[in-house]
Amino acid sequence: MSLFADTSVWSLALRRDTQHPAPEVGALANALARGQTVFVAGLVLQELLQGLSGPKARMQIIERFAKLPLLSPDIQDHIEAAELRNHCRRSGVQIATVDVLFAQLCIRYDLTMLATDKDFTYLARHSALRLWSP
Repeated sequence: MSLFADTSVWSLALRRDTQHPAPEVGALANALARGQTVFVAGLVLQELLQGLSGPKARMQIIERFAKLPLLSPDIQDHIEAAELRNHCRRSGVQIATVDVLFAQLCIRYDLTMLATDKDFTYLARHSALRLWSP
């Protein structure tokens, strides 16, 4: 199983003050330790860097992400993500634009989403998105 790790998981994984990490953080750590492929998108890196302070933390994140395969959405991904978001909205579910794009990348590349953000649970109910579960 190949994973896509959302910003919500990376954010928790990189925090030093978390005593009881979410199971998704453990799954990320286990996947990386086993050499399993964990995919990310440039927007995940951007979101993490926007939330940090200090050059040391910035460089650590950049170095870690340089080793991971980066997915870049193409025009069709944006079109399909918009269609998925519109479908969810018609079903009464509001999903952030970035989250729908991440879901679309998972669907396109047959990846399992690793996230703590509940929006992905709602997305999975209205799409072919596969979510990791403990």
